[in-house]
Amino acid sequence: MSVSRQVEKTVQPKKEFYGDPCGLVRRLAVIIYDSAIVLALLMLAALLAMLLGVGQKTALKDPGFTLYLLLVWYLYLTWCWHKGGMTVGMRAWRVRIEDDLGQKPGWGKATIRFLVSLLSAAALGIGFLWSLGDSRKRTWHDILSGTRLVRS
Repeated sequence: MSVSRQVEKTVQPKKEFYGDPCGLVRRLAVIIYDSAIVLALLMLAALLAMLLGVGQKTALKDPGFTLYLLLVWYLYLTWCWHKGGMTVGMRAWRVRIEDDLGQKPGWGKATIRFLVSLLSAAALGIGFLWSLGDSRKRTWHDILSGTRLVRS
C-alpha cells in the first residue's frame, strides 16, 4: 500500500460526522440546561474566592474577578468538549461536538469555539441565527472553529 493511500485512510472523517446536524431549538435547549450548571459553578468559584480572602467582588465591575469567572466558564465548556465530546446539557439533549474529522475537538478548536460563541451571542445572537440559513445548520463558532454539533 502506498504512503499516499495510507494518508488518505487516516484523514477520512468518520461516518457519524455526516449525522443529523443539531438545529437551533435544540442548541438553545442545551444552552439553557448548561446555564444552570455554569451558574452553579460560578457561584462556587465566587464562594471559593471569598473563602480565600479575596473579599467581596462584583463581576463586570472588577476586571480581575470577571476574568476569573470567565476562566471558570471557559474551563467547564472546553474541558467537557475536549474530554467527553459533550457538556452535561448536551448529554441530556443527545448532542455531541465533533471536529472536521469526526473527533472530539482539541484544546485549540475548543478555545476558538468558546471565544467566537461569545461573539455570536454579543452580536445580538446573529452568530446563532446564522444556522437557520446554513445548509449544514452551522453557527459562526462552528464554522470558525472547524467543529459542529450533531445529534447523537
